[in-house]
Amino acid sequence: MHLPIFLRQRSRLLALAYRMLGSRADAQDAVQDAWLRWSGCVLEDLDTPEAYLTRLTTHLCLDRLKSARSRREQYVGVCLPEPLAADDACVGPEGLVERAQRVSYGWLLALQRLGPLERAAFLLREVFELEYPEIGRVLQRRPEACRQLASRAKRKLAEEPAAATRPPADPEGLFRAFVGALESGDAAELSQLLAEDALYMADGGGKARALPAPLSGRLAVARLLLGIWRRWRAEGFRLTPQWLNGMPGALAWRDGRLEMALSLECDAAGRIIALYAMRNPDKLAHLSGSA
Repeated sequence: MHLPIFLRQRSRLLALAYRMLGSRADAQDAVQDAWLRWSGCVLEDLDTPEAYLTRLTTHLCLDRLKSARSRREQYVGVCLPEPLAADDACVGPEGLVERAQRVSYGWLLALQRLGPLERAAFLLREVFELEYPEIGRVLQRRPEACRQLASRAKRKLAEEPAAATRPPADPEGLFRAFVGALESGDAAELSQLLAEDALYMADGGGKARALPAPLSGRLAVARLLLGIWRRWRAEGFRLTPQWLNGMPGALAWRDGRLEMALSLECDAAGRIIALYAMRNPDKLAHLSGSA
């Protein structure tokens, strides 16, 4: 009986762990640890199995967050979560993405700026729709304290513009316009697609070429992108459209090898407010079959 119950909950647990940890690989490890502990449980001694698995996975994530911070501090350059394709199990069950404000990079990075307990309380309430008494049992806090944690997290997220973005009305059209502007080589044309304070972040993890720090500003980002594009065209790169983390984006290939995943985050007007470039090959491996 252990395996069927766990398999029914696995996607939900992965979605919780990915949002808690900001890492696909760590989320998979946490859920695997949850399975190992779950498989040794006496089911008759448990209350609701789903509630127990949620509590178990949350505590495993909280434990992992203690070491994750030190790993990020030692990381070379910008550290971004692994990009998720639309069908990745870490996205979660059908319908979860809409309730979760998707899994955009802006939202995930904003979550990482919350304290661990704030993050857990917010996710369990706003994304996974648990009542505060159950959240209290998960976090071993009074329900009112959990309510305060979730409310504080919600206020902080409301102050993060990128955490509240939505996909553009015509993501395919935006992608075509973006590629067309790159091919034109015209910085002015490309900058028209970018917000004034557009941000570019690239994660190379010390294993691939990437800017060591974020770059901001419409014209600066446009010039950088055009320089990258000119070099890549000369080296035979090709782009394929790909929906990543609830955002329009693309995969960049050379000689059959995935070199980058690029996600475009947009505001309500359809302007690109942030571009997230994943270059770290360790964080691209799961997407290599998407050619």
